[in-house]
Amino acid sequence: MRYGLASLLVTVTVAYGWTGADVAGFKPVTERMLEGPDPADWLHWRRTLNGWGYSPLDQLNAQNVGRLELVWSRTLTPGVGETTPLVYNGVMYISKPMTESGAGGVQALSGETGQLLWEYRRTLDVPPAFNGRMRSLAIYGDKIFLNTPDAHIVALDARGGAVVWDQMVADYRLGYRYTSGPIVVKGKVIAGMTGCDRYKNDVCFISAHDPDTGRQLWRTSTIARPGEPGGDTWGDLPLTFRAGGDAWIPGSYDPETNLIYWSVAQAKPWARISRGTDGDALYTNSLLALDPDTGRMKWYHQFIPGETHDMDEVFENVLIDRPRGQSVFKMGKLGILWELDRTTGSFVAAHDLGYQTILDVDGQTGHVTYRPGMVPRPNEPIDFCPGLGGIRTWRAMAYHPQTEMFYIPISLNCQQSVFSAVEKVEGGGGNSVRPYAGEQTIKTYAHPASPDARGQLVAMDLNGTVRWRHVTRRDPATATLTTGGGLVVFGDGDGNLNVDAVQTGERLLQKHLPFVGSGFPITYSVNGKQYLSFPAGSDGPGISVFALGGRP
Repeated sequence: MRYGLASLLVTVTVAYGWTGADVAGFKPVTERMLEGPDPADWLHWRRTLNGWGYSPLDQLNAQNVGRLELVWSRTLTPGVGETTPLVYNGVMYISKPMTESGAGGVQALSGETGQLLWEYRRTLDVPPAFNGRMRSLAIYGDKIFLNTPDAHIVALDARGGAVVWDQMVADYRLGYRYTSGPIVVKGKVIAGMTGCDRYKNDVCFISAHDPDTGRQLWRTSTIARPGEPGGDTWGDLPLTFRAGGDAWIPGSYDPETNLIYWSVAQAKPWARISRGTDGDALYTNSLLALDPDTGRMKWYHQFIPGETHDMDEVFENVLIDRPRGQSVFKMGKLGILWELDRTTGSFVAAHDLGYQTILDVDGQTGHVTYRPGMVPRPNEPIDFCPGLGGIRTWRAMAYHPQTEMFYIPISLNCQQSVFSAVEKVEGGGGNSVRPYAGEQTIKTYAHPASPDARGQLVAMDLNGTVRWRHVTRRDPATATLTTGGGLVVFGDGDGNLNVDAVQTGERLLQKHLPFVGSGFPITYSVNGKQYLSFPAGSDGPGISVFALGGRP
């Protein structure tokens, strides 16, 4: 099968197909629906484009959540499971891991029973390093949009699963791939590319596509090129050796400012001594505000200039209006809650959870300085907290508008590593598989502040005060979900589904499941009944759905 990409033609082996019948009574999803979803639906990665991870549904509450029972469950393709289902008008659309050994893709299921309505299957002929996780999908009009590990965007007919178009966006042989789905803003399918660690004469980017054809409408580089604004922050490195800047977590959108907020990961290789530059390396570790019509960058804010420990700030962007202004909040691997003015990008505040040992942040300006001895030197062991896994990861925090608090799954860990220079050779520099370029892990170990417990769920208010926390023996396993019924839902590494009261942290329910969760819990309603969907992890990817009173 052959696909066009500018002047490049690449042949990729892909087996695909679809089975099933049309979804009855399907009505196209409009821009208005996307900007204000029905409470019964879950139309985006975090339900709404403001990134809250909150549902106003309140049938499940503190008084009755203890009566949750399993309604249905379903296994998915073997692989890495970090999925977020979409639910629209009672139908669940869920991505399955795509690998070289299994037919992943997308399934449409009944939200009430789990019955398979249709299935799109895709098997990839790509290297094993391109594992098949896909964290999210997008829906718009009469189409489901799927990003793939071989750097395609595929549009499926939401009624029956047939392929409408299949657009190759980048060449996977250069390392490019997708690990999260797109968002749809103002009638454009917008996706962030990852797999940008290898040295090549190109860089990572965010791109917009026509929903009817897949045609690229604009593309914004996430690495400043030589001769362009910010290009000098990479020193004299040629474009070939400017790596990183992956945009692998979906963005947020604010109709009022008409801006997309998309975060960018760290420079690669991770350490300055490995990259061969001490500059800021724009636009890595930054939040970009983009015009959805043109892709033009209206502003950027770089959190950690010249980052040198793999502490990226690529995760979700949460948009909240406050009496003092419109803000965007985020927290990256260091466990620092950042607040920016989302109109201008100017710094507002930073609140450190207090577990990182790497740098200090000026509370007035947001200026970052490394602590003494914390910039790696060639071939010298260095200890730092957190380790490469970070205090935060892709497991998104959720916001609750009534409590005005974030519910943040964190992991406590430290590491000793040796960093070294990396040879500048085109095609090299990659961090896709171990050993990571320029980094050798000597050991990982427990954080001194929590030697016997790795995980926590932290409830933090908008001003950075921790209101309560739960300590878990193992790392958090899922993102968090908040609801209008006063609940926060998350999974831990011991295989528990946990439900707490958002205000007090009281543990309302703990169900030990036969699997460890991995992905993004959601809630939705069909025919007046609220359901809780909980994802299974890489030990057997799947989905389990709970409701009051068992089967409908």
